[in-house]
Amino acid sequence: MPLISMKPMLAAARRAGYGVGAFNIVDYNSARAVVRAAEEIRAPVIVQTSVKTVKFWGAPAIGGWLRELAEKTRVPVALHLDHCTRLDVIVQCLAAGWTSVMIDASDKPFEENLTLTKKVLEITEPLGVGVEAELGAIGGVEDDRKVSDADAHLVDPERAAAFCELPLAVFAPAIGTAHGYYKSAPKIAFDRLETLFRGTSMPFALHGGTGLSDEVFQRCIQLGCAKINISTQLKHSFIDSFVEYHQAKKEYEPLKPLGAQFDRMKHEVIEKIRQFGGEGRGPDYELER
Repeated sequence: MPLISMKPMLAAARRAGYGVGAFNIVDYNSARAVVRAAEEIRAPVIVQTSVKTVKFWGAPAIGGWLRELAEKTRVPVALHLDHCTRLDVIVQCLAAGWTSVMIDASDKPFEENLTLTKKVLEITEPLGVGVEAELGAIGGVEDDRKVSDADAHLVDPERAAAFCELPLAVFAPAIGTAHGYYKSAPKIAFDRLETLFRGTSMPFALHGGTGLSDEVFQRCIQLGCAKINISTQLKHSFIDSFVEYHQAKKEYEPLKPLGAQFDRMKHEVIEKIRQFGGEGRGPDYELER
């Protein structure tokens, strides 16, 4: 089917109490692994790109890859722009076929963040494109932007209500997770997440998913986190699988380690989709059409 917006798939997931995996890709092989994994277990999936990945390959190339992959499968696939701070990049990606975008103005004052989010919605709503916004500061490194533990701060539920009243596809509240691997167990502000959950039907995004325990995943999903981001894990698999194959075989036929890379990433994506409860949920999208 054609690429779709993540808005209807996340609305269905929030209502039914499961999570949709959102996986960051870096090239065609990783994109193919994510889509094939979802296809194999009949799950909806979100393919995410960072801004630096868009800059590296160019938006038209990535848009072409995902259109081709989506059109060959019967499961719903959304193409999402992750953690974008610039309107010009958003417009560029929309022109190349992205069906969802994130405007990340979380480092700006509250009113400026809200105003910029509304501006993006004015651009995307006529196109049927879903929008993600963030409030609070999620720690770690994302697209070369580093937020230290000292600078990370949790979402304010009262201010979050203003975002949840907007026609967003998903809202990303800072609840104590971080991008990258965790050096120690994160302290998740379940109380704030529960306050938000009880006050709105808006789906939430859980950033910093790599390395979280299954207990944390399941509790967050039950409290409305319908979009679960996985990036760092796939980056490590992307490189490790290629290197390990070459070290074991000492061959210089590039397609063979690329095949091993595809198999590893596909396997890990399937595991995560199953963990989040998305297996067999592809047909749920039809309920929202």
